Amino acid sequence: MRTQSAKYRNIGLLILRIGLGTMFILHGYPKLFGGPVVWEQVGAATGVLGVDVLPVALGFLAGITEFFGGIFLLLGIFYRPTLGFLIFVMAIAASTHIASGDPFSIISHPIEISIVFIAMLFLGPGKYSLKNRLSTRQRRW
Repeated sequence: MRTQSAKYRNIGLLILRIGLGTMFILHGYPKLFGGPVVWEQVGAATGVLGVDVLPVALGFLAGITEFFGGIFLLLGIFYRPTLGFLIFVMAIAASTHIASGDPFSIISHPIEISIVFIAMLFLGPGKYSLKNRLSTRQRRW
């Protein structure tokens, strides 16, 4: 019974990684490839935290984090560092929405995603990940 439960857990983690990874690739793509105007708009969000320097660079980094973070989640590699960066980006997004006085329905989205990412930190990428595949292959050699 326990192995069946573990199998379903790993399939669930795979579905979660593929779904969230795909969504972050789609969210990050226009930010990453939007150019300096978009980067500056995205990077200006850190102003709510009192960080007003280099908004273009910070926006570019946010786009990189979301786009490549989505790819890494999907594949299950660089898993925990990727989640750490994504949680940070979601904290900035939540802070921006709170400071703008947005309704709770808007504020809640980055908070909810952060909660899921924190849970994923504890669960790991699961059996069906590139990280697991590579570490299994190294053990055979």
